[in-house]
Amino acid sequence: MATTITQTENPGTNETILRIEGEMLLADAMLLEKIAVGIQSETGSAIAIDLADLDFLDSESAAVLKRLSDKNGFAIRGMEIFLQTAINDAERTAT
Repeated sequence: MATTITQTENPGTNETILRIEGEMLLADAMLLEKIAVGIQSETGSAIAIDLADLDFLDSESAAVLKRLSDKNGFAIRGMEIFLQTAINDAERTAT
């Protein structure tokens, strides 16, 4: 299944929301990182990544999401329990 990234704006909170649908593999996560960092650099808005409609996330992608959260301060929202577990596992193995 293809990955879809949809951008919406919340002008009341100066927040850009990136909704992810489908499956996220490393190449998808790297593209998301490039898009999100670019938006933040250009607009200065806060970034939220909504994973509520994500069907699959591999461990390499989880590490990218963790980096985006820790390094860039992006909010990660809408995670089901298996996604949270994958990100926690990536955090433990990251050096």
